[in-house]
Amino acid sequence: MRALTFQGTQNVTVETVPDPTIEQPTDVIVKITSTAICGSDLHLYDVMGAFINKGDILGHEPMGVVVEVGSAVTKLAVGDRVVIPFVIACGHCYMCSRGLTSQCETTQNRQSGSGASLYGYTELYGDVPGGQAEYLRVQLADFNATKVGSDLPDERYLFLSDILPTAWQGVKYANVPDGGTLGVLGLGPVGQFASRIGKHFGYRVLAIDPVPERRAMAERHGVETLDLTDDALDRLRDLTDGRGPDSIVDAVGMEAHGNPGAEFAQKAAGLLPDAIAKKVITKAGVDRLAALHLALDAVRRGGTVSLSGVYAGVADPMPLKDMFDKGMTLRMGQCNVQNWRDELMPLVEDPADPLGTEDLTTHAVPLEKAPEMYELFKNKEDGCIKVVLKP
Repeated sequence: MRALTFQGTQNVTVETVPDPTIEQPTDVIVKITSTAICGSDLHLYDVMGAFINKGDILGHEPMGVVVEVGSAVTKLAVGDRVVIPFVIACGHCYMCSRGLTSQCETTQNRQSGSGASLYGYTELYGDVPGGQAEYLRVQLADFNATKVGSDLPDERYLFLSDILPTAWQGVKYANVPDGGTLGVLGLGPVGQFASRIGKHFGYRVLAIDPVPERRAMAERHGVETLDLTDDALDRLRDLTDGRGPDSIVDAVGMEAHGNPGAEFAQKAAGLLPDAIAKKVITKAGVDRLAALHLALDAVRRGGTVSLSGVYAGVADPMPLKDMFDKGMTLRMGQCNVQNWRDELMPLVEDPADPLGTEDLTTHAVPLEKAPEMYELFKNKEDGCIKVVLKP
């Protein structure tokens, strides 16, 4: 089959690799019909290469059609159309039974001190082949492969794999009071959905992003947007009676603009030999914290900051004095995708498409164009907000 493979920092190529096969009786094989590039993939592309082997298949936002079924699978059949959560979980352990599928104790990566295994996301999370490929082996398929209808386009369901539940969890964790104001930092794919979800819940949504095309997309869904200017913090406060938003979702994460020193450190670590880079990143890694620090500064006293953007640093400076003084709450974590499926499915199947799942993809291209799409997405060129690959 053809698949997007990691070849080194900022170097991915589409190669011919062996087809996946049934390895456990609980597996299924899915022929991929759509698979997206996630902002988290850019972290691998730029920074986390030390934890990826050359030739590993990337991608964790796939959907497709079941073509082969393991002997122990009872809920799926050949021909079923499915979307695949990026988190691999068992559905019955201590953590899964509490809705914390991202911490599944069956697939948890104890040797690296990480949570549940993830598709296409480094040796820290199980070194599992990803979904930017023609076929994917889906593990523990009865719990993880989500069967969907046959009438609606892929884009209605595809984002259930990651970014839609990630945004949903981010807004839920933000604990916005009824009728309150939600701030959203970053209007990439997760930020777009977080903003729309906030509007769906009846909140006033104020979102900040430096890219005009992203602001324009959010404005189509009733979001008030601000450019990322030096006075963004003051403008947020001016719009909220001087207090700041009740809650803020940081949908940017570790590669925020605004910290050249941390950016240099990230890129330098990514270029070191793998053995050295692993030690640097796991012992002294730093994130670009401009978005997080803006969120902590801007949220009102007693408010909540919810982190949906990925952070990977272990030596990040945090303004704990100010956080304590403001009495704020900080919530975060890898998305527990399976926990939100039942709430989200009616919304993605609603004829009105209330969360705008069909108004997110800006570039739908063949799998073979994936390498150039990584660069386009990374550099925010050509109005690129969301890329969907069609194997």
